[in-house]
Amino acid sequence: MNEEQRAKIVLKILNKTYPKTPIPLKHRNIFTLLISVLLSAQCTDVNVNNVTKSIYPKYNKPEHFVKLGRKKIEKLIRSIGIFRVKAKSVYTLSKTLVEKYNGRVPKTFEELEDLPGVGHKTASVVMSQGFGYPAFPIDTHIHRLAQRWGLTNGKNVVQTEEDLKRLFPKKYWNKLHLQIIYYGREYCKARECYGISCKICTSCYPKRKKPIKTKKA
Repeated sequence: MNEEQRAKIVLKILNKTYPKTPIPLKHRNIFTLLISVLLSAQCTDVNVNNVTKSIYPKYNKPEHFVKLGRKKIEKLIRSIGIFRVKAKSVYTLSKTLVEKYNGRVPKTFEELEDLPGVGHKTASVVMSQGFGYPAFPIDTHIHRLAQRWGLTNGKNVVQTEEDLKRLFPKKYWNKLHLQIIYYGREYCKARECYGISCKICTSCYPKRKKPIKTKKA
């Protein structure tokens, strides 16, 4: 079985398992989506949602966070990992949006990735989930799963993104990104499946007997 055949199996199982894919990070607008994605680094979506549910009703524009200032932002997101670093990014990001973009989130990868604290993965999430632009955000979890399923040889997230974009039609990218995340959390967990027990793993590799080791991103 080659990688194209495995990709078809993956797509079929994911579409059947997750016909609908709600965005896991709760948000009120594209700006709050951007902030939530930024906060989710090294942190679970559940934790981010628990923190932001008391923030976004009151603070949901760049101007609000500029007015708050860095120290107050720190207090609001204190329970999130590396909160001081993230508070600085949220503040400087908000300030840049107000000063350079009239308080609006830009619509291009180049402009997004130029913002403080925003990398390619964060920009990809905002472009796909916020603006509906075809993108394939790759985090460490998707990187791991793509290796297990034989869709990439997994040297790094850049290569994994290129391989997945090559294997799957562009029209599926945005939904597929979320489907893979949901499936990984529910069925192909890092320390439970090991590449030998979930439906995708057993369908792509029916003869695999030993746990597979995946390369870190």
